[in-house]
Amino acid sequence: MTKPAVAFVSGCFDLLHSGHVEFLQQAANFGQLLVAVGSDKTILQIKGRNPMCPQEERLFLVQSLKCVHTAFISSGRGQLDFEPELRRFQPDLFVANSDGDSVAKRELCRSLSIEYRLLERTPAHGLPVRSSTALRSHSQIPFRIDLAGGWLDQPFVSSVAPGPVIVVSIEPSSTYSGRSGLATSTRATAERLWGCRLPGGNGEALAKVLFACENPPGTTEISGSQDALGIVLPGVTRLDYDGNYWPSHTQSIFDQSILAWLGNRIFVKSLGERLTDFRVLDETNITSDSVRSLAAASNACWSSIRDQDINALGLAITGSFKAQAQMFPRMISPAVEDALQRLPRGVLGAKLAGAGGGGYLVVVAEACPSGFERIQVRFSENAL
Repeated sequence: MTKPAVAFVSGCFDLLHSGHVEFLQQAANFGQLLVAVGSDKTILQIKGRNPMCPQEERLFLVQSLKCVHTAFISSGRGQLDFEPELRRFQPDLFVANSDGDSVAKRELCRSLSIEYRLLERTPAHGLPVRSSTALRSHSQIPFRIDLAGGWLDQPFVSSVAPGPVIVVSIEPSSTYSGRSGLATSTRATAERLWGCRLPGGNGEALAKVLFACENPPGTTEISGSQDALGIVLPGVTRLDYDGNYWPSHTQSIFDQSILAWLGNRIFVKSLGERLTDFRVLDETNITSDSVRSLAAASNACWSSIRDQDINALGLAITGSFKAQAQMFPRMISPAVEDALQRLPRGVLGAKLAGAGGGGYLVVVAEACPSGFERIQVRFSENAL
């Protein structure tokens, strides 16, 4: 009986997709298919990042495919991490796709008298082209909205009177624009740090790392810590400030019924990005009365969310924004003023997300007003 031909393939196979499956099926046409899966250490060494899926999971997925005869974790290191297994199995063919072609692979196969076969990267019939890089580039880093109390995370405000900032972490289910009050600059720092997903671990510790990276020594205008905390911590969080950059106390709501209720009553609409030369701190007028009004509105916002009281929520969000505008009049530009004057019927409260000069109009209503979009509250650490 003729011994069946053996084909050998190597790869990371992170975020296994239809392109991987099509390539492996094509390779299996040459004979019994052996698949060498790159180890976590090798991927970190070569690509400078950890894989999205650990090696045991990637091996399980590859081995589960009908076209794969045997799969294993490569025991070597570097670009030729599969070399020990290639020498041991001595397959008839080594199959690579055009993205994985290299002189080193060709030379290794030549030295071992193994046929080197190159396949073009082609999708399965009727399916789109897929790549792990493209899938990985779709960021799952959350955004955040400060519902009430924004500016109290700045010591020059909360040192006048203490109070909370109420932030809600939201899923990146919409293409939100930059410079628009949803902590997009902090989110960009998170992407530079961690890629497209938040790492696991203690949420407040991660937020401290993010805050420090966004505000290195020498930074003159410190971004508030509510941005980092609002992105990293899921649910709705109360951050109590009393004259420091970091809150003295944090408290989060994870109750899914409350978060679902909130997500069905908060809606946003873009008013355009903030101009690069916009300076909200010009004409600042901070008084003890305005800071206390801001803190009181923020406390009321927290209570209204816990009580699921939409009328109180609308009043609190509106009151918070009015207090902010008293301290920072430039927050209300002509465009913002016009938007506030033209609020749709049924809106029970409104504010501008961020520091003004543009951004998202945030409203409270029982149903989504025309021209607005629903937010998706991040219920848990599903982005970690």
